Amino acid sequence: MKKKIIPGEAIANLRVRLEKLSPRSGERVALVEATAATYGVSIASVYRSLNEKRGPKSTRRSDQGRSRKLSITELHQYCEIIAALKVRTLNKKGRHISTARALELLETCGIETPDGLVKAAPGLLSKSFVNRYLKQLGLHLQALQIEPQVVRFQAKNSNDCWQFDISRSDLKDIPEPPWIDPSRGKPKPMLFSVIDDRSGACYQEYLCVYGEELDAVLRFLFRAMSPKDDFPFQGIPKMIYSDNGSFAKSAIFKRVMECLEIKFKSHDARDTDGRRTTARSKGKVERGFRTIKEAHEVLYHFHKPSTEEEANLWLHQHLYRHFNQRLHRSENHSRIEDWLCNLPEEGYRQMCSWEKFCSFAREPVERMVSDEAKVSLDGIDYSVSGELIGLEVTVLLGVLDNQIYIKHKGVEYGPYHPADGPIPLHTYRKATKTKREKQADKIEDLAKKISVPKSALTGTPDALPMLANTSESSKSIPFPEHLESADFANPVEAKLAIAHYLGRPIGGMADESRSFIGELVLSTLNKREILSKIKSYFAQSRKGDRRAH
Repeated sequence: MKKKIIPGEAIANLRVRLEKLSPRSGERVALVEATAATYGVSIASVYRSLNEKRGPKSTRRSDQGRSRKLSITELHQYCEIIAALKVRTLNKKGRHISTARALELLETCGIETPDGLVKAAPGLLSKSFVNRYLKQLGLHLQALQIEPQVVRFQAKNSNDCWQFDISRSDLKDIPEPPWIDPSRGKPKPMLFSVIDDRSGACYQEYLCVYGEELDAVLRFLFRAMSPKDDFPFQGIPKMIYSDNGSFAKSAIFKRVMECLEIKFKSHDARDTDGRRTTARSKGKVERGFRTIKEAHEVLYHFHKPSTEEEANLWLHQHLYRHFNQRLHRSENHSRIEDWLCNLPEEGYRQMCSWEKFCSFAREPVERMVSDEAKVSLDGIDYSVSGELIGLEVTVLLGVLDNQIYIKHKGVEYGPYHPADGPIPLHTYRKATKTKREKQADKIEDLAKKISVPKSALTGTPDALPMLANTSESSKSIPFPEHLESADFANPVEAKLAIAHYLGRPIGGMADESRSFIGELVLSTLNKREILSKIKSYFAQSRKGDRRAH
């Protein structure tokens, strides 16, 4: 049976008549029913024909999208080479070689590729032709700069990972900064921030500094890990994640992290991981900066803090009452509640005292104590104990305190402060005898009084009193073997550590170097003192000292 079709002219006529009627007119239904009855079709067929918008069919070439100048293989090769030139010449400002210049090089000089020299015939390619096919083949620069898929991470427990960063505050300056170096101008307030990776709990501070200074970073981290009033966020984290700031390269910072048993991790440098933005992984702390600047620092347009203490007071009030009370990114409770709920079973690690923390930030250097009982560091003289005169000692200079400590044969002396300078002429000042001088006087006095028994000459020893064996009756506390000792067990272990540190066997060194190492391990077994002297000795040898090995 032949399918009944409504003529196009009838549908066009019906559409014109329907457009003259209102959408709710009853005549519309009557017209549709009359048309359906006239051509013997259903009402639905009429409505379906009305919805079909017929127009002229577009005509296309059978080879649309394909070049008639080149084969698809040659076209791909030329486009890939030009795209590679753009990627190779791209700089940090987004500038790169133009298509016209790339075509000029390809036609005149040619491009060396792994498959050999590729050179295009003059006039074969044009700028518009290449740009069109670069976009069509997905070889334009925007498509080639697409980054890999983002993989988000989150720590399992609180204090497993802290993200740390420093940002320039929108508070441009503080009228009364705590200190000013006239030679460097006025310090700028910076926002120091740590955010717990698991919970998002945050602690921030304003510090007026001239840059990412090491002492400012250490002081902030100490306060972040220490207990705080009305704020439970504290403890030593297992890992700190940050960028590659100047402080991250400091040996003192690394020593402090090692003493606190904190693993420090910095993201890869820019352009070292392909197209991936390496700094994206610390976006949680960056997002915290943005929140503070948009929700808190904008109010400084109405009231501006006059001192650093006042700025920190306002900031901490906002952190404690608003920022850390906001909902967690995925949990149905606040950030600080998430930090409390996800602490490890053993709890958080408490922070040490300030004095202990300062001792971690001291760098050992070797110095000889002068006849005036002074040592000099960076042009500053420090008065030390007289019993150290003439001795080569290890000076511990800290970045968090102004005094020094001295270590000699495992004994620590100090603290010592900068000297006041020489005393005025014709002013008598008798120095108090030191413990070593008193001991020397005592021995000299004893030497005058002692005598040797005659039996030492005759060869008949006198009866010596027997000492009672007290090894079973006395009590002793066993040494905690699980703790690492500050000294080597014996000279052999010390020599093995030195060989491992230098990366070469001691037997293959010069006689003078072997003699120095042998005398050193006999004089002391302290690990830090031995490695410090070895480092100084071989550093001088590399500079052309007569002790070259």
